[in-house]
Amino acid sequence: MNKFRIFETNQFLKDLKLDFGGRQEKIKTKLNGYVYPQLRQNPYFGRNIKKLRAYKPDTWRYRIGDYRFFYTIDKRENVVSMIASDTREDSYRN
Repeated sequence: MNKFRIFETNQFLKDLKLDFGGRQEKIKTKLNGYVYPQLRQNPYFGRNIKKLRAYKPDTWRYRIGDYRFFYTIDKRENVVSMIASDTREDSYRN
């Protein structure tokens, strides 16, 4: 049984339309087939999951190669909100 639900924000859906170096379909397949099932079970811990420091609200990132997928967690509603995605190079710039 899945514990958390996945919600994709409009910004995240817009970011998913990026080219991803010609690997857009592969990234989407990996998100749906591997990442989302993992986040539904435990969005706090995993091999490619890291909690970002000094971000409010608390934000995590999931790494797939050179790309980062950012999300927040609503513990009360058991919802993981996918909020943005970007390349590693551009992800952490202020």
